[in-house]
Amino acid sequence: MRANPLRFPFTRWVPRCWAYLLGGALFGPVLLAVLAALLALGAGLSVVGVGLPVLLALALAGIPAAAVARWRLRLVEPFPPPDPHRSLPGAGRRARVRTRLRERATWRELAHAVLVSTVLAAASLGFTVLLVLSGLYVVSPLVVWALDPETVMLVPGHAVPGPLAALPFTAAGLAGLLLCAYAGALLACAEVALARFLLGPREDDLGRQVLELTRSRARLADAFEAERRRIERDLHDGAQQQLVALSMTLGLAEYELRGREGARGGGIEGDRDARAAELVTRARGEARQALEQLRELVRGIHPQVLTDHGLAAAVDEVAQRHPIPVATDIELPERLPAPVETTAYFTVTEALTNAAKHSGATAITVHGRLAGGRLVVQVTDDGHGGADPAAGAGLAGLADRVALLRGRLMVTSPTGGPTTLRLEVPCSGS
Repeated sequence: MRANPLRFPFTRWVPRCWAYLLGGALFGPVLLAVLAALLALGAGLSVVGVGLPVLLALALAGIPAAAVARWRLRLVEPFPPPDPHRSLPGAGRRARVRTRLRERATWRELAHAVLVSTVLAAASLGFTVLLVLSGLYVVSPLVVWALDPETVMLVPGHAVPGPLAALPFTAAGLAGLLLCAYAGALLACAEVALARFLLGPREDDLGRQVLELTRSRARLADAFEAERRRIERDLHDGAQQQLVALSMTLGLAEYELRGREGARGGGIEGDRDARAAELVTRARGEARQALEQLRELVRGIHPQVLTDHGLAAAVDEVAQRHPIPVATDIELPERLPAPVETTAYFTVTEALTNAAKHSGATAITVHGRLAGGRLVVQVTDDGHGGADPAAGAGLAGLADRVALLRGRLMVTSPTGGPTTLRLEVPCSGS
């Protein structure tokens, strides 16, 4: 309409705007009746204490009304506002109702429903009356001719004697249609702007969704950590203690068999006791080896030194067992939050493991400081470089975990080396 206002009344947008407003004239009163019925029924039933479900339905009535409004907007708006509500796959009815009641978009949609059923419906009805009256005036000569010799009054109290006398009304009707073309477009534009303001998603809605998603991921990480601690405790107090008891039992059996072998001195029975003692000795060695492997597994799940003494001591212990010489320089003024320490520890151990397997390095340094409320840990090796962080799932998984703590994990590994892994994790609000 702005580009070519004189040509606009003859474009396809005029009938589309008229159809949109006529639909509002029909939809608004129906919606008003539904809202009024829910309000009256809910208020009436509240006296006997059973009106809450009806009032909840009234509060949520804006959601289907908004869906109908978006569908109607397709007549005049190529891209109607998207649904601002979160998707809730698999959620139960109660969870859906609680979530929808907490969303601000629900209440904006209810406000839009109230406006559509009152103010906008009145405007659409007024426009409809003007449009219908203008259309009747345009065809008034035909109406007078068809009803002749009956008396026709296009204006109350003034009869139209014949078709020619109705021509001025035709001119008035054409002027009315021209007015409806512009007025309908302006009214439709106003309703589209209001719909975009009330029905579309907002940044605060997206921010709340992102915050809820972050909290959900944090809860999932905490649950994973608790489950890992439980597995560690079960292994330490269950299978590990049973292996210790088995090793002791085998030791006693070996001692008994050695004693019987010495008492018999030789012969067939003595040879049998000697072979049995050898088998028990072998079983005891295998039990001891299984116990060592289990201890390494428990230490890998969550090292006790990390819980008792912190990050610096835990990294020092890993460095002492590493096949490549590792120089550690971690100075922290205080203990860090447990999620930060755990993430930093496993990041360092993963970097050291990758260096031992792939880098061909002869020396590794681990440097850690607390700067500006952020833990900064840097692992550098003098290997041949060319490492690809996306090639393995280890660093990718750690990067996801670091992202949960709003941190960063960066890897620099040019061909020819050196390879540097840098971890930055905020320590406040973790």
